[in-house]
Amino acid sequence: MKIKLILIGVLLSLTQIFGQKTQITLGEAIQIALQNNREIEISKMEVRKADAAVSEAFGYALPSLDITGGFTHFLEKPKTAFPDFYAMLNNSTYSVLFDEGIIPRDDNKYLPMDFKLQTFAQANNFQAEAQVTQILFNSAVFTGIGASQIYKNLAIENLKGTISKTVLDIKKAYYGVLLTRDLYNIAKSRFTNANDHLSNIKAMRAQGLVSEFAEMQVEVLVENIRPILSQLENANTDATNGLKILLNFPQDQNIEVIGEMVYEEEVLPSIDELIIEAKNYNLTLSTLKIKSQLDKEFTAIDRGGYWPTIAAFGNYTYAGSGEEWKFNNYSSAIVGLSFSMNLFQGGRTQNKVEQDIIVSKQTEEQIKSLTDATELQVNSKLNDLTRIKKQIDAMKRNISLAERAYKIAEDRYREGVGSELEVKDADVSLSESKINFTNAVHDYLVAKAALYNLVGRVDEQYYDFVSDYLEN
Repeated sequence: MKIKLILIGVLLSLTQIFGQKTQITLGEAIQIALQNNREIEISKMEVRKADAAVSEAFGYALPSLDITGGFTHFLEKPKTAFPDFYAMLNNSTYSVLFDEGIIPRDDNKYLPMDFKLQTFAQANNFQAEAQVTQILFNSAVFTGIGASQIYKNLAIENLKGTISKTVLDIKKAYYGVLLTRDLYNIAKSRFTNANDHLSNIKAMRAQGLVSEFAEMQVEVLVENIRPILSQLENANTDATNGLKILLNFPQDQNIEVIGEMVYEEEVLPSIDELIIEAKNYNLTLSTLKIKSQLDKEFTAIDRGGYWPTIAAFGNYTYAGSGEEWKFNNYSSAIVGLSFSMNLFQGGRTQNKVEQDIIVSKQTEEQIKSLTDATELQVNSKLNDLTRIKKQIDAMKRNISLAERAYKIAEDRYREGVGSELEVKDADVSLSESKINFTNAVHDYLVAKAALYNLVGRVDEQYYDFVSDYLEN
């Protein structure tokens, strides 16, 4: 698939260089759009972001290792008021000497006891510390792992939904180009028929078989068709330019849509079958259901604020100090458990949990509303398909009858037994029959694509180029 896309890109580059038209089928248009669509790129980024969130959540459950270190040098050492050690030592020494009778007692030898500002710090100090911490119990951490995986599932489902929407948009635009092209061809065929009829009229007038008035009527008919051709040609150009926007092509790029709007006889599924399929596989509905799971996980995470955190830790410290650059070094090591639990924080946890519950209920209501709306849309699209299917069957026969009537009217007019009005009416009827049939086939294909989008039917090949992002 990737090789095919590369070849398409090379082909488009070459055709742009040589100014030729790029011929594109429906399948190629879808693949190019899926490759170039900016919304899909944004959704892919969201999946990558969710993948990183999963890894982050697992990281909180793994051990953490923190290393810190520092060095300080005192420009001015701190001092503390402390008893005078010199006076204390002096008085103790003389007290012993006096008590032992070594020297005569002389109370003047005693120094007054007082407090002095003293320092116990050394000029240079360093410390290095390593600590390992392992969470043993934390409700938010363990719940967050599951929540991050659900968040990734949500991003994946959103990517699928974006792909499905892009496919539907391309089909609508592509069928719009085919519709305007086919309507133009019908008008052109009518214009050709009118010109041929005009040529016959002129030949018959030259032989005196018809009047000048009859010739003028046919000329007016021909000229009335000419602006319709111009309008349809412009409509086809506008539809093509709209397709270019979806393909992310420059407007000056020449493209030619290849293909036909083909109606295939088929048995439509029952309404009950489609509704069940839509409830189970509609991508927008599936995205909301996953969001509902995520809402519940967020509620559980915030509710974890009621529970304690228990962690094991180990610490190793190596430090030293010295007056000069010769340090006295020492080390220490400890292991232990820590327990922390909030007892009161102004009701914040309770209010956060209450908000989460409300959000979860809102999502549930959105799911119910979307389910009802999807069921209604499925029923409406199936009714449209059934109605159009019946119209197409009748229109096929109308085209055959209109073609036969036009030929009979021309033959009658040529033989002189018919009127110009008969030819004109037959021509209009034939044109209207073809236009109605073409519009009906277009409406059928668009309604079918929209119905399949509603029930979540997406060709798996459209997921191939993002398969790396769809792995859980």
